[in-house]
Amino acid sequence: MAATIAIKNGHVFDPLNEINGDIMDIYIKDGKVVPELSDAEMKDAKVVDATGKTVMPGGVDSHTHIAGAKVNSGRLMRPEDSYKWNRPKTSITHGGTGETVPSVYLEGYEYAQMGYTTAFEAAVPPLEARHTHEEMHSIPMLDMGGYLVLGNNWFMMRYLKEGDIDKAAAYVAWMMRTHKTYGIKCVNPAGVENWGWGKNVESLDETNIHFEITPREIIEGLTEVNEMLGIPMPVHLHANNLGHPGCYETTKESLTIPSKVKPNQDMGVEWAETKIDPTKDKSIYLTHLQFNAFGGTSWRDFESGVKDITDYVNSQDHVVIDSGSVPFGEATCMTGDGPSIHDIAVLTGGKWSNCDVELECGSGVCPFTYLKSNPVHSVQWAMGLESLLLIDDPWKTIMTTDNPNGGPFTKYPNVMTWLMSEAYRNETFSEVHKWANDRSTLGGVSRELSLYDIATITRATPAKTNGMAHRKGSLAVGADGDVTIYDIDPTRLDVTANYNDLLTKFRYADYTIKGGEIAAHNGEIMSIPERRTYYSDIKVDANEEKKMLEDVKDWFRYYTLGFENYPTPEKYLVNPTPINVNMEK
Repeated sequence: MAATIAIKNGHVFDPLNEINGDIMDIYIKDGKVVPELSDAEMKDAKVVDATGKTVMPGGVDSHTHIAGAKVNSGRLMRPEDSYKWNRPKTSITHGGTGETVPSVYLEGYEYAQMGYTTAFEAAVPPLEARHTHEEMHSIPMLDMGGYLVLGNNWFMMRYLKEGDIDKAAAYVAWMMRTHKTYGIKCVNPAGVENWGWGKNVESLDETNIHFEITPREIIEGLTEVNEMLGIPMPVHLHANNLGHPGCYETTKESLTIPSKVKPNQDMGVEWAETKIDPTKDKSIYLTHLQFNAFGGTSWRDFESGVKDITDYVNSQDHVVIDSGSVPFGEATCMTGDGPSIHDIAVLTGGKWSNCDVELECGSGVCPFTYLKSNPVHSVQWAMGLESLLLIDDPWKTIMTTDNPNGGPFTKYPNVMTWLMSEAYRNETFSEVHKWANDRSTLGGVSRELSLYDIATITRATPAKTNGMAHRKGSLAVGADGDVTIYDIDPTRLDVTANYNDLLTKFRYADYTIKGGEIAAHNGEIMSIPERRTYYSDIKVDANEEKKMLEDVKDWFRYYTLGFENYPTPEKYLVNPTPINVNMEK
């Protein structure tokens, strides 16, 4: 049960309120941040002394893969995860196994240990939504939501090719409600449908087979529909040709497509009191920039293409990115981009799996190891950090590893420390292949992010981007009582000599407070707080939806299940929390 908590004398970093290390008290009552507590309330309050410590909002991961059919495939393909990495049960926690693809309980515990309280599953196939929600239901500690994969959906391609934006919008609204999902995910638009026939698309203006639609038309249509409906977050774009040398050119051109689309966020919510406008102001959210920014023409002349894209992002106001950083070591590549996984498997000779989700999308899974001795992997490490250090404005960047594609989320502390410490980066440069320095710009970057910047790219920007800043990512009055306390004294912080200390402190937060409950303390799980599942409940014109459903029911003869069994009932969600969207309808 949520307690009354007073966090005293901490150095507070809250970018949505422009608070940069000020010594302040934070009060939580009934699961929410409040301006103060009465004398009577203080007598019964749990007091946490944060003197000489860093206080931030709870971490928000806006791009991770921790639930669903592809994640389970990853667990099956990683048996070594289970016997090499395990955690015994305690009096209040389940046991768990897995390093790159942990079991569901362990995922929640490990996020909480690092100070994270919210995470979004970045790819939910509609037909697999029930399964995804079943896994999300079992992940403790975290508030969650999921992005619905729509970039190769038969109905969407049909409507967009016909230019019927109204039906496309009605379909998106119905699908979000039907599968209890939050935002739109677009993966290799038009290409994944081709992969069902052993093909791909290689340019933004190449049409796919059967539907004769181009990636450009899909990106343009989805972003238009997204803002037409007022969905909380921008379209989450995984660009074409990902993972191929030279793909940065396709990515950069893809970002220009929605440049004239005006962001529109039509949410019926009560907003926390923040100084910075918490509403969505971007029309495109580019996923894992590192994987979308490969330069060169082959693996022989492979190089970073990040700077070309970051220069563009610096010059524009409609783009936000997450990094997809590579921290070295074991990873498991899993994506809705089946052809890219096939290419990795051919390259490495390793095991892989591929799945076509009927009429909707596909996926692939492939275990992977990033080696410091490998020239390409070393450049990828540099590229992930370039993605965050070369973009001037932290409000355009989100730190991720595209978990577990670049590496597991448990290595976020490594990425944060590389970003804050040039000395740590230089140490890593001395351990990796020389291509990392020769074929990227990172070696010439002296920028070191501050704790305020870290709070921005791991809390404020993902919350604002995802439309969750009305309750997440800040310590404003009315926000959820989600707080992270790190045993880091900003006045004594030495990122040159003591960067190893940062690694430890980021790995195990001193306190993680979730909804007013102390969830974790110094790496130990203290309680299992209540959690929520968010989804977008979008309203559209009833007549338009009726006409659209006539099409859907007709085409359902191609599905292997009946129309009545397609929806995901709310009972599959833990504490379902709809976000009302487009309410004027």
